[in-house]
Amino acid sequence: MTPILTAEELDTIQRHARADYPSEACGVLLVRSGALGDVAERRLLACRNIQDELHAKDPERFPRTARTAYYIAHADLLEIGRREGEGFEVRVIYHSHIDAGAYFSETDRRNALVDGSPTYPQATYVVVAVADGRVAETRAHRFSAEGQTFVEIPLVVDKGSVRTESR
Repeated sequence: MTPILTAEELDTIQRHARADYPSEACGVLLVRSGALGDVAERRLLACRNIQDELHAKDPERFPRTARTAYYIAHADLLEIGRREGEGFEVRVIYHSHIDAGAYFSETDRRNALVDGSPTYPQATYVVVAVADGRVAETRAHRFSAEGQTFVEIPLVVDKGSVRTESR
């Protein structure tokens, strides 16, 4: 199986999730392929969650706080778009769940779709469960065209020369 993340990337994502607790953390892994189709460059972008700011300005439109939702900062969305313009592809979108499991929620599903189709069909969605400031579990999810829904997949991590599955 092809690794989704390197061990270093997974560690960085989990550290971000712990650091942002009790708010949800969010970010993306951007990958650019080389001339032969191999991975030439990987960039992990830890994004800023502005959900609390949006909630404070308009609680009717944004009823949830950063403890139960995330909204990637506009500057980070622009950076992602800029990188896509440079040939990078969004391969992983990650966020954390606070004092809850690492499942792909109905809100996660709704936010990952536009008119019923995945915004990033090639992306893996990684959810990190953080309980009492500690990582409890990390799981991966992808869109299944067959089932027209997101399904859990093994979180394959490249630990260097040895590839293992992490759960």
